[in-house]
Amino acid sequence: MLSFVASRIARAALTIGFVVTFAFVVLRLSGDPALLIMSVDAPPEAIEAFRKSWGLDRPIWEQYLAYAINALSGDFGNSMRDGRPAIELVMERVPMTLAITIPAFMIKLGLGIPAGIFAALYRNSALDRLTMMVSVAGFTVPSFVLALLLVLVFSVQLGWLPSSGNDGWQSAILPIITLGVSGAAILARFTRSAMLEVLGQPYIRTASAKGVPWRRVVADHALPNAAIPTVTIIGFMVGSLIAGAVVVESVFAWPGVGRLLVSAVANRDLAVVQAILLAIALSMVAANLCVDLAYGWLDPRLRRGRAQH
Repeated sequence: MLSFVASRIARAALTIGFVVTFAFVVLRLSGDPALLIMSVDAPPEAIEAFRKSWGLDRPIWEQYLAYAINALSGDFGNSMRDGRPAIELVMERVPMTLAITIPAFMIKLGLGIPAGIFAALYRNSALDRLTMMVSVAGFTVPSFVLALLLVLVFSVQLGWLPSSGNDGWQSAILPIITLGVSGAAILARFTRSAMLEVLGQPYIRTASAKGVPWRRVVADHALPNAAIPTVTIIGFMVGSLIAGAVVVESVFAWPGVGRLLVSAVANRDLAVVQAILLAIALSMVAANLCVDLAYGWLDPRLRRGRAQH
């Protein structure tokens, strides 16, 4: 077990290193931040002084080496806009992002998993068709379209909720619904597919033939086995709590990490973009590691295979 965890941690470290390196190189090849921040009309001396002060005049490998050394010591650079530490700007926005993504995640679990289970248990029924119709609609409609529809109905037409900004808990309702509905639709489809595959297995028929009550068959045999592929999707959703809110935060002008990422990319604020991408990579890697460990808990065969190995 320890070797398994160590191998996953090593793979996670390599993934994070690749993400950081890729982002560092691409951001510096995509344009000169000095021209955007100083404007093209600035004197050449001022632009050159800006580049020198931020180390942009050095070769890219020197810039990367300096960034890597500083990052290992916890220094992820400063914002080119206001000079504050990039990680400080990101951490200020994280609570606002989690304020809408965590309730949305609870909605995904509370709606998606039960809907998928009941749709599978009552396959080809009216409940199944209705669930899949709603799931397909929620899965195919882009999040920004759903967000605009919710604003049109609940803000413009009915006037019940704010359309944007952060003016209290009411402002968080529409972003939470937008994130929760789309995620619940995806989770319902995957849960239904996993349950249907498990319900068709021979051991389910054997348990039913032995006279085991159907509720126990579902609870003791079907659900644990169907949970394995579902956990993968849940882990991905947990890892994308920050990244998945970029579009929604932009539509609703919600002051979270996603909106900060959009503005930082537009302004070529390199350190802030790199810090956000690092935070996203860490969350995704941590979620995948938890999913790998959950597999062993859900499937005893994996535990026995690791022990024998």
